[in-house]
Amino acid sequence: MSDELRVPKRRAQVEVLLPGGAARQVTVFLAEFASRHTGPERLSDLLNAADDFVPAVDVLTDSMTFLNRHGIAAARVAREWELGEDLSGGDQHDVEITLIDGTMLRGTVAFTMPPERSRLLDYLNDTQPFVRLAEKEKVALVNKRHIARVAKVK
Repeated sequence: MSDELRVPKRRAQVEVLLPGGAARQVTVFLAEFASRHTGPERLSDLLNAADDFVPAVDVLTDSMTFLNRHGIAAARVAREWELGEDLSGGDQHDVEITLIDGTMLRGTVAFTMPPERSRLLDYLNDTQPFVRLAEKEKVALVNKRHIARVAKVK
């Protein structure tokens, strides 16, 4: 394939949490420019896309792997890979998320939605399959299919 036809990609290190609590370190490939917003593609763009499988390199084995995004319970990435207007503006709620397997995640969800749909419940019921949770040092993208409970904390 000619280099002029290739889309430049950036490599992002991601911790993938699988159902049952297993975790894998992988590298995913993010485009330099996002298709739905200004700036570079984020992990949330990749996970919330329509494709069922996400290509990645398993850090432990250095082999190509394809992750079924429906089977990812959560994915953690350094904050710089998830920066954007959605992370710091709009409505913010400190929450504790309990996954179906009992794993607990704690952090802040921040979102901007139309005023008539600006409640936390509206955000959780939005069509995007992953919820962005800002933790202390990382950002977790949590698959709604694997969430058992979301509780607001003080």
